[in-house]
Amino acid sequence: MISITKKEFQQLAAFIKKNYGIHLKEEKEALVTGRLQNVLVQNNFSSFSEYYDYIVSDRSGDAAVTLIDKITTNHTFFMREADHFLYLKNHVLPYLKYTVYDKDLRIWSAGCSSGEEPYTLAMLVDEFFGKEKMWWDAKILATDISNEVLDIAKAAVYNTDRISVLPPEWRLNYFKKIDSENSIVTERVRDEVIFRKFNLMERNFPFKRKFHTIFCRNVMIYFDSETKKDLVNKFYDMTEPGGYLFIGHSESLNREESRYKYIMPAVYRKELP
Repeated sequence: MISITKKEFQQLAAFIKKNYGIHLKEEKEALVTGRLQNVLVQNNFSSFSEYYDYIVSDRSGDAAVTLIDKITTNHTFFMREADHFLYLKNHVLPYLKYTVYDKDLRIWSAGCSSGEEPYTLAMLVDEFFGKEKMWWDAKILATDISNEVLDIAKAAVYNTDRISVLPPEWRLNYFKKIDSENSIVTERVRDEVIFRKFNLMERNFPFKRKFHTIFCRNVMIYFDSETKKDLVNKFYDMTEPGGYLFIGHSESLNREESRYKYIMPAVYRKELP
């Protein structure tokens, strides 16, 4: 077991904070050490200082990607915090249906992990619009910084137990059995989700048009208050007037600082002018 010194941990934590916004507290030292052991051993590093030098000198960026894949916890599941999807179905989509006149509906799943959230959104949108869906451009943008989870999401294969929480008609209409253990999301739904690698710490968001709805749930728990404030401001600037931001139930926005209006727990709205 290669141990990490306090200085090495602080050095690594500072790099991660600067480049990815993730704030690693001192109590995460053991977790970081454990998750990175195999990386150090496989690359024949004798210390975390050697590993750090390797990361910062790697111009391809692959070493940093591996680092983030190892230290982030990509825990998600279908219908997580289901009241958000009910609110989207019963309040947000009916509003957007009659106010998005060009029928170009823009929804962003930021920090999409292994794909359960954006595929749920795509299925919900498909069910809501029904036959009218053919007249809408309602693709879901799904982004994450981890190549590993994006590959899982693009494959769209899920264990039968994982999709058991979905409505029976969804399992019937939107999934195709591969074998007794696994099912794949139908091509029709897969085509409605665009997966991209994206770092939320980018200074400028490169999107040409604003979003009607942004889901960024259980991502900001990794950020300190200043990083979180900056990100929420960028989200606000990328939200259409009347649009919504959904965050995790374990997260909250400072109502005195945020320009979003509080709607219900973990749901906020950019008010109309």
